Amino acid sequence: MAAQLGGTPVLILKEGSERTRGRDAQKNNIMAAKVIAESVRTTLGPRGMDKMLVDTLGDVVITNDGATILDEMDVEHPAAKMLVEVAKTQDEEVGDGTTSAVVLAGELLSQAEELLNQDVHATVIIKGYRMAQTKALEILDSVAKKIDPTDNKTLTNIAITSMTGKGAESAREELASLAVKGIKLVAEEEDGTFDVDTDHVKLEKKEGGAITDSELIHGILIDKERVHPSMPKRVEKAKIALVNQAFEIEKTETDAKINITSPDQLRNFLEEEESMLRKMVDKVKTTGANVLLCQKGIDDLAQHYLAKAGILAARRVKESDMEKLSRATGGNVVTSLKELTKEDLGVAGTVEERKIAGDDMIFVEKCKNPKAVTILVRGGTEHVVDETERALNDAIHVVADVIKNPKIVAGGGASEIAIVRELDDYAKTVGGREGLAVEAFSKALRAIPRSLGENAGLDPIDIMQDLVAAGAEKGPTMGIDVLTGKIKDMYKQNVIEALGVKSQAIKSACDATMMVLRIDDVIASKELDSAGPPGGDMGPEY
Repeated sequence: MAAQLGGTPVLILKEGSERTRGRDAQKNNIMAAKVIAESVRTTLGPRGMDKMLVDTLGDVVITNDGATILDEMDVEHPAAKMLVEVAKTQDEEVGDGTTSAVVLAGELLSQAEELLNQDVHATVIIKGYRMAQTKALEILDSVAKKIDPTDNKTLTNIAITSMTGKGAESAREELASLAVKGIKLVAEEEDGTFDVDTDHVKLEKKEGGAITDSELIHGILIDKERVHPSMPKRVEKAKIALVNQAFEIEKTETDAKINITSPDQLRNFLEEEESMLRKMVDKVKTTGANVLLCQKGIDDLAQHYLAKAGILAARRVKESDMEKLSRATGGNVVTSLKELTKEDLGVAGTVEERKIAGDDMIFVEKCKNPKAVTILVRGGTEHVVDETERALNDAIHVVADVIKNPKIVAGGGASEIAIVRELDDYAKTVGGREGLAVEAFSKALRAIPRSLGENAGLDPIDIMQDLVAAGAEKGPTMGIDVLTGKIKDMYKQNVIEALGVKSQAIKSACDATMMVLRIDDVIASKELDSAGPPGGDMGPEY
């Protein structure tokens, strides 16, 4: 990037920088975003295909989860990274609908490109898209159906719809049931509304067995083992001390030197250390605790005393697990042993060490009213377990979304076509160039049902005509049954989705599209070649 000053070029950016301006910059960005959208489009729906991703170390990930695919891809182009951000936002906010959001963003940009080629200015397109987004969300809310957030059947059907088409589909009923039970246990009701933190449903995965062997534990599963083989492997009616203090002799905070001049002094010193550790164990014992879960280390001698006292202990338990244990057992995490009392102890029906897939794990289970639970995810291979975990994670988030905002919409492209039908009428009332942008938004929404049909091997033109006709005649619940290739009532087929997921997909896609369209100048700095400075003497070649 240079300017002319009296005929002399003045360098503004360092040598090697690249600058793309105007229409070229827009075309390049739109093309990059479209490529990203196209890469995940074939994974959409119950008949979507999987992607195999191999990283530089040779590790393989097989999935059709949009967020995972884009996270694993090593994307370089800055505009393409924006679509990766769309998937991340969608995943963090609602946990599902990532592929739909990215496909919609790609299609919105594709439609915007056509308008740019017709000399419609980017700011006009953005204004029209913003109007269309507001209207689309209104329409979506109007076609949504309010449900009872405690209705297990509806919640299970939503979870099943979320998992259909993923690797765990063969066991979707069982997994959906686990997701619903887990979320309902940790949900907290206040004034008729529910608050759910999905972090309180812990997913622990272990290879081995079948997907159907996955189970819900009314408590917390810790990937740790007993610190001493003489400790009991199973404790009934467990009283659990949760301690965030090391069972070790603390070193002085300042540099100190101890001079020992006789064997008696050394013996006294060692005996005092031993006495301190014994007192720490006695403190736990006097509270009535028979299980100790420590966030920090436990000295070998303390392990011995704990084993003699018949206390099952584990050390270096993760902070996140300690918080979950506190919610599950009703105990308090204490940071000082001096403060530990009987009232701080948590309670569980059993605490037991079991071997799962060759690893010893501690099950803290049969808690009375656990506000944190664990789902143990099983599967034949590492890839199966990973994909099952991703599917279950989506289901958990979707169920939580519906409990918090108990509204659902029909799946199978039904809600998109309902929006399209009303947006087309709205575009005529808007008129002008903004009206063209609203029409473009409407066309982009058709990409979702069209992709569902294409991925199922159906003729996209025929199925779209049938879908539009059925929607106009029978209402906003008619969608594509990809298993039969027919247009059916999605509510009767139990193909239902959370309103929050659909709304967030439209918001995320629209925001990313507008950001890409606003860019008309891309200035890219280049790093110096690692071989050496430009123009420098590289020495003789050998």
